[in-house]
Amino acid sequence: MNTMELCRTAREIRRETLKLIREALVPHVGSCFSIVELLTALYFDVLDLDGAPHIVRDTFILSKGHASAVLYVTLAKRGLLPVDLLKTFARNGGRLGCHPNFNPAWGIDATTGSLGHGLSLGVGLALGKRMNRIHSRVVVLMSDGELNEGSNWEAIMFAGHHGLNNLVGIVDCNKLQALGPTHDIINLEQLEEKWRAFGWAVRRIDGHDMGAVVAAFRALPFAPDRPSCIIADTVKGKGVSFMENNVLWHYRCPDDREFAMAVEELR
Repeated sequence: MNTMELCRTAREIRRETLKLIREALVPHVGSCFSIVELLTALYFDVLDLDGAPHIVRDTFILSKGHASAVLYVTLAKRGLLPVDLLKTFARNGGRLGCHPNFNPAWGIDATTGSLGHGLSLGVGLALGKRMNRIHSRVVVLMSDGELNEGSNWEAIMFAGHHGLNNLVGIVDCNKLQALGPTHDIINLEQLEEKWRAFGWAVRRIDGHDMGAVVAAFRALPFAPDRPSCIIADTVKGKGVSFMENNVLWHYRCPDDREFAMAVEELR
């Protein structure tokens, strides 16, 4: 897809994610909307999804598993997840939970949701691929808030020490977490310098500028002997004015009036 087509696909994914969340009456619409452009570029331009068994192809881990709704919509639109399964999301007896469960046949490469675990898992997979001479990547998308977890920094140090250039860490830097702004809870800045200090090659981009997102992904790896980190500055609730930069939309599901207003803005 070209950039215009990717932007159009992102708009569709945002609308369909809003509808899925409203029908299932679940939260995390804000967390989903901040990563739409990132997922769109990954699944429709970057990731090599051919190959069997699944470990041969590129591996994607959504460490911030609470944003599962937008992952499911993206996978369905990409043709990896049966569309009919979306109707079972967060339903009793359904196949799609509020956090992703490992099912490579549907493109779900890891069970996630316990924040701080995704990068550690990605590091192990990247090291395993290198040891087995498998020439594909591991991409981990994490939230900025989960960088409060010490397990991430152990993984960052390990990956840098071993020069895992087949590993990509993406930080969804929307600057809000469950209970407030990240800078009030634990200030993460200067974030680029921290990743670089542990041996990563780092770029910072506007995570909603599709051209910048695609350019960064196409430039991977950023260095021949280091893991790559993309810090994507994003907006929680991006695309709906009353949701943007509003921490309430970490846990709220829109009511009928709010849903109608949001749909109107996303046309």
